[in-house]
This record gives sequence, structure tokens and C-alpha cells, in this order.
Amino acid sequence: MEKELFLTNSYQTSCETFIEEINENKVILHETVFYPSGGGQPFDTGILKQGNHEFKVIKVKREQGKIFHYLEDAKNLVMGEVTAQINWNRRYRFMRYHTLLHVIAGHLYNKFGALATSSEIYENDRARIDIQFEEEIAEDYFSSMEQEIYKIVEENHKISTRSLPREEVEKIPGSIKTVINLLPTSIQEIRLVAISELDEQACGGTHVKSTNEIGAFSFTKVKNKGKHIKRIEIILND
Repeated sequence: MEKELFLTNSYQTSCETFIEEINENKVILHETVFYPSGGGQPFDTGILKQGNHEFKVIKVKREQGKIFHYLEDAKNLVMGEVTAQINWNRRYRFMRYHTLLHVIAGHLYNKFGALATSSEIYENDRARIDIQFEEEIAEDYFSSMEQEIYKIVEENHKISTRSLPREEVEKIPGSIKTVINLLPTSIQEIRLVAISELDEQACGGTHVKSTNEIGAFSFTKVKNKGKHIKRIEIILND
């Protein structure tokens, strides 16, 4: 299986690697900085460089346990060494969104025991998280919630990762903050993302190093999505 460099360093933008397989416009690399779609986070885009040629990566997807890099045009690409380089502005924005979603989920879990039912970061620069509460929450709370989240972000909590055996993770209260455990039973080593003094949960996505990197944001809408379920929609403001 190829080495997924984004799991150990979300800030790594490129790597020198080699091609393991070319199948029409799909490429498998020995190691990659490209994040595939997953966990509500969109894939990275970027380029592969080989000699004097550049090949545009337009989609990245995990299929049968392998990461496929879809190229706009694979003509002139040959087996051998390549440089893989992501679109950093796109990645970094998704990192900020993803971390903000963790802050929201962690805060509402700590305050109400609430669990996420799903979350998504959209290509058109917005995100949402659906949260299921144990009981009905007064509507006026949600007008003040944004300021609670802002305060947490400005406290500059550090973010770190670690990996543990699945059996250990499942004994940690709150390590799975979704209504349904979405981790396939085949995964026996679990990556945990921790926001110091706030949250730790299983996640395979990319995150910033501290909450103040999230920057300015707004809650654009809070709406009902079922019994005791609220959809919180957010945008970054820069």
C-alpha cells in the first residue's frame, strides 16, 4: 500500500516519488501528498511533474484500498520518478474548515453529549455539520453558540495526532463522536486527532496545527434536520 504522507504532515505540499501503475488516466504513486475524498473532506488537486512535462491532477479517490490520481491528460507520462505537488491554497482552506468542524463537534459533545450524524466540506467554499442532541435545545442557544466557538478558536488550542490499536481507541470515551461508528472493521490501527483541552476523536483528515489558524468564520444557518438534529452551516470569512 502506498504511503499516505498527509497523515503525518498535513503541511507537506510535495514529494519525490515514483509511479507504481498507470491505467489510462489513473495513476498510483508509491507515496503521495494528495488527500483522497473521505470523511466529508474533498480531494486535493495539483500536478505531477516528470521531466519537462506537467500533468494536472483533477481528482483523487480511494478504490479497493489504493489511492488513484486522476489526470486531465496522461499522454507522455511514463513509468518512473515524478514530483507530486498539491494545490496548497485549496488544501489549507479544507484544513481550516475540517478543524473548525472538529471544534464544533467537540464543544457540543462536551456541553450536551451531542453526536455528529454527518459533516461535509463543499467545493464552493462552505461546510456543514449535522448534530444530534439528546434532547431538544432552546432555539435561543444557537444565536450565542457562534461566540462560544469563536472563544475556543481564539484560545489557540494546539492540534496533534497519534495512532493506537482499535481496541484501545474504543475504550476512550468520546473517541467516536458520530452516531454510527463509521470505521470499517478491517481498520485495526486508528488515527486520533486531538485539540488540546477540548477534544480527541478518530479522523483520517487533514488539520491545522492550532485553532487560531482557522481564522474568521460565520454560522450562516442553523436548521432542523430531524428529531433533535440540527444542521449548522458555516463559511470562512476571508
